[in-house]
Amino acid sequence: MGTEMTTLLPPGVALRAPQPGDMGWVIQQHGEVYAREYGWNSEFEALVAGIVADMMKRHDPAMERGWIATLHGERVGSAFVVRKSDTEAQLRLLILTPASRGLGLGGRLTDECIAFARGKGYRSLLLWTNRNLDAARAIYARRGFQLVRSEAHHSYGVDLVGEHWELGL
Repeated sequence: MGTEMTTLLPPGVALRAPQPGDMGWVIQQHGEVYAREYGWNSEFEALVAGIVADMMKRHDPAMERGWIATLHGERVGSAFVVRKSDTEAQLRLLILTPASRGLGLGGRLTDECIAFARGKGYRSLLLWTNRNLDAARAIYARRGFQLVRSEAHHSYGVDLVGEHWELGL
């Protein structure tokens, strides 16, 4: 399959590989945005910090990749593909700053993840999200991800419904 992107980058936007300092920013943005917009406590920021630490310690550049979206040189988003197995990859840590929403960046970052995973020969791309994250869920659904299972949980100081999604590649 091709790796055409369905969403073009708007003027002033660039996607680049993570650089020193970016991963701390990813953690900070998750902590700040989810606390402000959803009332999640610092447990979520700790979870993200652990995910980032694991990704950085175990990074396999041949089979994994991350993207930092910038707008006029300022960081505004991220997304990552990490290896789960020889046949499965996982989309992780998709986030956009509030000021950068509506530009199509969430879709473009997701498209990059899908194209990369396909290009590396993975058979499926998995992700985990929560039911209340409507914008992200809409991005995933438009690209063919299917909800595999869900479960209620109490995390980050709130009641949530976690969802596992999968895209066959």
